[in-house]
Amino acid sequence: MKEKLDTRPSPIAGRWYADDPGELADSVDHYMQQAKLPDLPGEVIAIIAPHAGHIYSGPVAGYAFAALRGLAPEVVAVVSPVHQRYPQPLLSTAHQAYETPLGVIPVDVPAVLALEAALTRQLGYGLAYVRHDGEHSLEIELPFLQRALPEGFQLLPVMVRDVRPAVVQALGLGLAEALKGRKALLVASTDLSHYLPQPAANELDAEALRRMEAFDPLGVLSMEDEGKGYACGRAAVAAVLWAAQALGADKVTQLHYATSGDVTHDYFEVVGYGAAAITRPAVAS
Repeated sequence: MKEKLDTRPSPIAGRWYADDPGELADSVDHYMQQAKLPDLPGEVIAIIAPHAGHIYSGPVAGYAFAALRGLAPEVVAVVSPVHQRYPQPLLSTAHQAYETPLGVIPVDVPAVLALEAALTRQLGYGLAYVRHDGEHSLEIELPFLQRALPEGFQLLPVMVRDVRPAVVQALGLGLAEALKGRKALLVASTDLSHYLPQPAANELDAEALRRMEAFDPLGVLSMEDEGKGYACGRAAVAAVLWAAQALGADKVTQLHYATSGDVTHDYFEVVGYGAAAITRPAVAS
């Protein structure tokens, strides 16, 4: 008899996305089917995707996850910001699996422990482990992964509060160390500008996406202090950029951009959403 995993139940199904499995699968599939992707230069090893409710950010997220179709990773690292009141700089789940209406995704415990060891060597501390967290920005990506990828992948979940470059770079390099030699993907979860008129949002978001496309993790981290761009998951993006670079990636391609106003038609206070793919040169077989 298969041992039942200690599973984190979804606190956001039915609010941030549909809680009916068929409805959820259909909506996620629709968002990915609507995506018109450019030709990507090489092998996709990471994506950047938004994390608002699916009705708002799904049309953009569909582009990021459509870029993963046809891949079959062993492990997917999802790196998100922290919107909950946890003081620790870096967090992960204390559960053995995440659950959505589409099923259970086991946590890759060896990968988490490998990341923990790498962080401890570099920073002197590792991950804080939490139970029954309410963090939406990590979970919101999971139904897309469940529809874009074949069954069997495991999860390396990381939530980031600290935005100091030394901490974020250590996380990125630790992720690369934990994933090296494995069939792995990375997902950086972030929204862009928040609650600005559409023209102001477009300007800030264009600069944020430009820095991401420039493969500039330090620039991504500094843009808010400079007043030039905003991303609530800027530390998650920067960590994934550093990780992807250490794993051989050399190119970030913007796939799509829109705002909540493009869904609601209220352009007075919008939230920006961007999707991008991170690639490394393909190895000839």
